Amino acid sequence: MAVLRIRLEGDPVLRQVAKPVPRVTRRIRKLIHDMKETMYKANGVGLAAPQVGVSERVIVVDTGEGFLALVNPVIEYMEGTQVDVEGCLSIPGVLGYVERADRVVVSGLDEDGRSRRVEARGFMARALQHEIDHLDGILFTDKATMVWREESVDRVERPVEAAERLEQR
Repeated sequence: MAVLRIRLEGDPVLRQVAKPVPRVTRRIRKLIHDMKETMYKANGVGLAAPQVGVSERVIVVDTGEGFLALVNPVIEYMEGTQVDVEGCLSIPGVLGYVERADRVVVSGLDEDGRSRRVEARGFMARALQHEIDHLDGILFTDKATMVWREESVDRVERPVEAAERLEQR
């Protein structure tokens, strides 16, 4: 296994629509294991193959509910909405508010090539949508309603925090 180089915003591979994987091979399983190691090393909760320079439809996610790898993931169903802060390993130091579905059903193949269907809510649903967007060349900043640099958080009050402060008065 190897820690791969994470591609940063501006790299053309991040804006490409990734190609479907015809079948799960030993090469794809190695890619999944390398992506897993890379994600954990970078303290991420998800990673898509384009983020490591591979324009193929493969994602890995671990939001604390256990590791999940999906090949050719497709969102079959979306329900509800949630707005929360997102970041991205390919855009370090940048955060933004993004509206996502609160519940999703995603299908794809696992690392052994077996069909897999996942129902997710909350943070896991957000992570799956974020990573699947990467496969279509979409970055979270394309969908964000407000974006800021992480180091400026202490100096720039976020709208939700400002509203909470006003309610306390």
